[in-house]
Amino acid sequence: MIKIKLICVGKIKEAYLESGIKEYIKRLSNYAKLEIIEVKDENTTDEERAKLIEGNRIIEKLDNNFYNIFIDLHGEEVSSEKFASFTQKLIDRGVGNLCFVIAGSLGYSQDVLKYANYRLSLSKLTFTHQMTRLLVLEQIYRVFKINNNETYHK
Repeated sequence: MIKIKLICVGKIKEAYLESGIKEYIKRLSNYAKLEIIEVKDENTTDEERAKLIEGNRIIEKLDNNFYNIFIDLHGEEVSSEKFASFTQKLIDRGVGNLCFVIAGSLGYSQDVLKYANYRLSLSKLTFTHQMTRLLVLEQIYRVFKINNNETYHK
């Protein structure tokens, strides 16, 4: 079974998001072993310092045995079908471990970006990093449904 790690800066504070996240964690359990790792967000008025500290916390949780997909406003924007195909090609090449990374509200420091194997944009729209967690889990679930030729409600 494929292993998926989701590294996120900050905690979920909204009950409605927590509920949706729990639902997708449950759905994904049929397809992958999922681990969610939360790293503390940094409270400081110095934005560059905060990004650096959060970036170092992310780096500490990365694992060389995982293919790192960073969710990034400046990443590649693709359809769900194209992302499913991309993911399937990774799996076919023997990549059995995927790590998705969601930065805090300030984004990534340049130091942490060099660890990305792929940078993915969910949209040209901006979402809170808490909403992004739910969206990423939903898209990972959708990838499995597409790649297994299973129907998914519309």
